[in-house]
Amino acid sequence: MPLPKAELHLHIEGTLEPELAFALAERNGVELPYADEDALREVYSFSDLQSFLDLYYELMAVLRTEQDFADLADAYLARAAAQGVRHAEIFFDPQAHTSRGVGIGTVVEGLARALDRSEERHGVSTGLILCFLRDEPAESALETLEAARPYLHRIVGVGLDSAEVGNPPAKFRAVYEAAAALGLRRVAHAGEEGPPEYIAEALDVLGVERVDHGLRCMEDPALVERLVRERVPLTLCPLSNVRLRAVEDLAHHPLPAMLDAGLLCTVNSDDPAYFGGYAEDNLRAVRDTLGLSRERLRELARNSFLAAFLDHDEERRARYLAEVEAYDFEREG
Repeated sequence: MPLPKAELHLHIEGTLEPELAFALAERNGVELPYADEDALREVYSFSDLQSFLDLYYELMAVLRTEQDFADLADAYLARAAAQGVRHAEIFFDPQAHTSRGVGIGTVVEGLARALDRSEERHGVSTGLILCFLRDEPAESALETLEAARPYLHRIVGVGLDSAEVGNPPAKFRAVYEAAAALGLRRVAHAGEEGPPEYIAEALDVLGVERVDHGLRCMEDPALVERLVRERVPLTLCPLSNVRLRAVEDLAHHPLPAMLDAGLLCTVNSDDPAYFGGYAEDNLRAVRDTLGLSRERLRELARNSFLAAFLDHDEERRARYLAEVEAYDFEREG
């Protein structure tokens, strides 16, 4: 069994494997512009974030019904469990669905159908994080949060994703203030392609408790000191960073330097169907390429549970942390 871990940066739409995409397309009468699964996989080569997003949104057309979203989430949870994930906080993009006529209730209730049975079926506890698309108007984010009100008992927090450059965090001040007033936890993508200033802005203007990616903090020593001092978790996604050209190659990934600086880093899979690996795949890739020691790997796993939104269940967090400390690498599967 792999090292126990939490996954905190995972877009459920980004777990849509080609086989499931074609199965759902057939179920829903959607014609995909690819001959077969292999032809689709061939286009999973991206020059930057936008080139990925174009395909990502195109393939969402196959997701239509509650059952589609339940099947998508259940497939991810089965894969995650096999990779040692014990707790998953899952992002979803309601605007990408409501814009094509799929109601937010369909999305949330479908995902919740799988999440509600996740512990029994997969041994994975879960949380759901509603993400706003930052390349859409701020008014659309506010409308989305309002539409989500009937489903807030299903949602633990809000996030901010999609095209970062030119869409600074401050654009979403009002919706994050509204989310905070509703008692929702707050995270945001920052410092993936955008500058270090976006990270500081996400902290100061949006009040985020975790930074998704945060790679470019290393360009600003004062920001690094602040992140260390305030123990702000960073949810890194190494294979994603390579595929989207945020780093030249995995050997140049700043993860070791970030850990050496005292940053509270976690390793996650982002959009694993597109980027070549789930949670344990990412962890093993950085282990093998960057030469991380077993204790460094244990630190990353420990960090993932410390960074998880488990404040309502500290007993569960303690149990997961105990599993990390007791893990025997000699018996690793």
